[in-house]
Amino acid sequence: MKRGMALFLAFMLSLGVLTGCKNTEGGAGSGNNGTSGNAGASGTSGSAADPVEVDFSQTDADLFTDRDYETAYDESSSVRIQLNGSSAAASSNSVQIAGSTITITEEATYILSGTLDDGMVIVNAPDTAKLQLVLDGVDIHSETSAALYILTADKVFVTLADGTENTLSNGGTFTAIDENNIDAALFSKQDLTLNGSGSLTVTSPAGHGIVSKDDLVVTGGTYTVSSASHGFDANDSIRITGETSITVDAGKDGIHAENNDDASLGFVYISNGAMEIEAEGDGISAGASLQIEGGAINVLAGGGSENGSQESSDSWGGFMGGGRPGSIPASSSSTDDSSTSMKGIKSGASMLISDGTFTVDSADDAVHSNASLTINGGVFDMASGDDAVHAEETLTVTAGTIHITESYEGLEALDIAIMGGDIQLVSSDDGLNAAGGTDSSGTTGGRDGMFGGPGGGGMGGMGGMSSSSNGSIVISGGNLHIQASGDGIDANGSLTISGGYTVVVGPTQGDTATLDYDTSAVITGGTFIGTGASGMAQTFSDSQQGVVAVSVGSQSAGTAITLEDKDGNTIISYTPELSFQVVILSSPDVVSGETYTITVGSLSGEFQAS
Repeated sequence: MKRGMALFLAFMLSLGVLTGCKNTEGGAGSGNNGTSGNAGASGTSGSAADPVEVDFSQTDADLFTDRDYETAYDESSSVRIQLNGSSAAASSNSVQIAGSTITITEEATYILSGTLDDGMVIVNAPDTAKLQLVLDGVDIHSETSAALYILTADKVFVTLADGTENTLSNGGTFTAIDENNIDAALFSKQDLTLNGSGSLTVTSPAGHGIVSKDDLVVTGGTYTVSSASHGFDANDSIRITGETSITVDAGKDGIHAENNDDASLGFVYISNGAMEIEAEGDGISAGASLQIEGGAINVLAGGGSENGSQESSDSWGGFMGGGRPGSIPASSSSTDDSSTSMKGIKSGASMLISDGTFTVDSADDAVHSNASLTINGGVFDMASGDDAVHAEETLTVTAGTIHITESYEGLEALDIAIMGGDIQLVSSDDGLNAAGGTDSSGTTGGRDGMFGGPGGGGMGGMGGMSSSSNGSIVISGGNLHIQASGDGIDANGSLTISGGYTVVVGPTQGDTATLDYDTSAVITGGTFIGTGASGMAQTFSDSQQGVVAVSVGSQSAGTAITLEDKDGNTIISYTPELSFQVVILSSPDVVSGETYTITVGSLSGEFQAS
């Protein structure tokens, strides 16, 4: 036997096979039973408000009327309004003209053309009136108010005539003309629908771009909005579908819906359309629920991930004193509530994403829910200065392709359930983190609670973990690849793996581990490949399939790992992207009590699966 091989095996035997922590307070069965853990999430979101019932069964048929899509009009029966710089002319007495102020007073279809240099169009019709305004090549500018102001009506449909270019703009100030706080270039007190196949450019250097104080519906058209505040803003809802193209450059949120009087309102629904959003605040923000059924959404929020305040585990500062290296990140409870939110896609209540393509680069969380979040499909490419995907309560992934190139923590929630999908993530701290509230990375418990606890300390010191945490991570399907600079999987509570293909690649420095859990880590199915540091290593506490977990000395990145059975059949092979000191392997083909050969680079040894 070569001397290098003898030293390698001697080192492995001196440290021994890693052993998991058996749960002495009820065994592994007392952990998560494979559900999403909703019961455990009750009352833990940190919000004082009562939970809002969310109906995600609604479809386009429920949320859009036939007239929302209707763009046709009869020119012969429509009222013509011709704008002439500082004046206007109209073909009906239902239009009142006072200099450059045009007021529409009755239900009809109105076709607007021409230019207003400094004026406005006001809709002041009966509250039962449904009006259609056809913008047929208009350029309306108001130095001191809204270019288009909808004061009273039941509902107004603004149609962009086919092939036309239209502009609404404000000059930089908003001076009150009545009791309403007009603060947008297009300002509506009533329900507003935007449709058609033309284009609309909205410029608002001192306020919002487009505002509806009720529902804002978009079913077609091309929109370019530049605003000092929110790009699109509504009190009750924003609903977007159809062949819609939206480009927003906003000083606050790109798309924002919020109702301070009714927690069930202020929701966003998107089922189609293409959106390019650059926002100093959130890209898309719903005060209540958010539902995305399709579309192509590109968001740059807060200048992107490079402006995030994440703290990398590369600092490794003082971890022997307990607690995390560095400071608590921006998403923690210590954050000043007055600070600007710079999240990519955010909801105050639950969020459902079923389809679509998403490119999100955000200073704060890329996708964030203050309640629960479900991803049932879609293609995501995300970079975040904080968490890539965060839910205060339950985060569920059933399908989709999720690629996270940069994050503080990849996926975080009180309860995480991964049932399917293809997830690849890079994180500067934990890859998956089950933690209550906004961010529990700074709390004790788990590996951090080993110091000073009973049986604590050392590589095998598993007895000091807190059993008070109630977070859970459940992996039952999908392909998951985690490259973490902190813990690969950090369950402040329990971890259960029953299916899927999971790879965790962690670092060898500092206070990190491939697995970090408080109460139990049980594997009953699926393939698991984990590498990382040995100093604080944990393996599974219980299993219904074989687990091989060994210390392998210090191995460099790119060193191949192979697990073979007694007949020489390869069961698992992988080449970690980071250096490593431990290897944890499990699959349905690994049988407890059987002997297997692990080869690491040019070295190999035999070990019995636990």
